Amino acid sequence: MNVENHELRKAGLKVTLPRVKILQILESSEQRHLSAEDVFKSLMESGEDVGLATVYRVLTQFESAGLVERHNFDGGHSVFELDRGDHHDHMVCVDTGEVIEFHSEEIENLQEKIAEENGFELTGHSLVLYVRRKEG
Repeated sequence: MNVENHELRKAGLKVTLPRVKILQILESSEQRHLSAEDVFKSLMESGEDVGLATVYRVLTQFESAGLVERHNFDGGHSVFELDRGDHHDHMVCVDTGEVIEFHSEEIENLQEKIAEENGFELTGHSLVLYVRRKEG
């Protein structure tokens, strides 16, 4: 049994050709953050007959099943990345749209502390820094 079939079954999803193909694209892409359109384009380029509506539906199913995370970086534009269980935050370059992943224990600890000081327990968070390359 291949890895994709196992991942789908583990997530409680029936193994279908579109799901397997979309999971393969997410796993093999050099880019970690893909839009539904990026996935659709990859399917078209490899000769797969999967419609854009199906791609959206499958990505939403993957998100509900915990296989992917959805991010809305620039004004509602959704991108998806495989949930590999490694928490990280993101920087988005406002000029190029490039997404840079980073992890900072200092930021993680500070967020915990802020929640605690205000009488809360942190259950999750999403941090996006919008950046621009320095001149010179």
